[in-house]
Amino acid sequence: MRATVNGDSLELPDGLSVADLLRHLGVRAERVAVERNGAVVKRARHPEERIAAGDVLEIVTFVGGG
Repeated sequence: MRATVNGDSLELPDGLSVADLLRHLGVRAERVAVERNGAVVKRARHPEERIAAGDVLEIVTFVGGG
């Protein structure tokens, strides 16, 4: 299936959850926020929130500093 992640169109395996996508991309879930089709996906829902063809996802990394 094809989905857009941070502005890039990617070919992804069918049936991926948000948690699967983060692992697939090598991203640590505790360091990011994920938005799917304009709505924030709560971290507790990452394992059950399934990505569908045509979805638009934004993965935002938390940055600390001062």
